[in-house]
Formats: sequence, C-alpha cells, structure tokens
Amino acid sequence: MKTIGREDLKSKIEGGGEFVLLEVLSEQSYARGHLPGAIRFQGRDMIPDLLPDKSTEVVAYCSNFN
Repeated sequence: MKTIGREDLKSKIEGGGEFVLLEVLSEQSYARGHLPGAIRFQGRDMIPDLLPDKSTEVVAYCSNFN
C-alpha cells in the first residue's frame, strides 16, 4: 500500500488517469460532498463488481467535513 498526498491525488483526478476513487466514510458524508468521480465504499461485497480487473489502481480516501 502506498500513500499519496493531496496534490498527487489532484493531479491524478485532473489527468484523467485510470483508477478507482473510493470514499470510505458514511453515506451522509458522501452526500454532503465528495471528490469528483468518487464512489462511496459500502463494504467488501462491492469489490468484485467494482474491480473486475485486479490490476486496477485504487485510491481510497476519507474526508471529514465536520
């Protein structure tokens, strides 16, 4: 697992690269706001459908707007 910084993530989003962006907080937090293209992580059961290709890069983030 690798950690990336805010600016690196911003560059990835703006560059349109191939990756999956997961928001890992609650439904309420996701509804209040999330990064463009982010998918709310709802549990391990969603992984096979979300990532049919196991080589897909995944960026998971949590943001707390409180």
